[in-house]
Amino acid sequence: MEINDLITIECVVPGLKVTSKKQALQELSKRAAEITGEDERSIFDVLMERERLGTTGVGHGIAIPHGKLANLDRLYGLFARLDQAIDFSSIDEQPVDIIFLLLAPEAAGADHLKALARVSRLLRDNDVCEKLRKTEEPEALYALLTQGSSSQAA
Repeated sequence: MEINDLITIECVVPGLKVTSKKQALQELSKRAAEITGEDERSIFDVLMERERLGTTGVGHGIAIPHGKLANLDRLYGLFARLDQAIDFSSIDEQPVDIIFLLLAPEAAGADHLKALARVSRLLRDNDVCEKLRKTEEPEALYALLTQGSSSQAA
């Protein structure tokens, strides 16, 4: 499971303007609905339900909200770099400015976990995150997110 299996250039949001966790999830749900063809409210509800189980703010300014939807045909990702960091109830209590949303079919099972692990591995790289935070163009962000995809598969 590689990042370029999850996102396209259209799935990269370089300057999301939000002021709260709820607003971030609403905006990302709206964009995910356009990409997946799923209902915006269904996506938002799944994400909020997951947040109630425990925060997806994994620390170091990063959140990986995720959920499963019955009608999805494959896994989808959506990357957003926020204009201003927001409180996301992260495990380290630090504000979040990088969000990688992951949506999976209900039957995804291990593929969902592999995708989460892949995204987590990428965003644990401090050099990658530093570059993501300094990059404005969607194309450049996409290139940073997917740069290791083909070389790491070998």
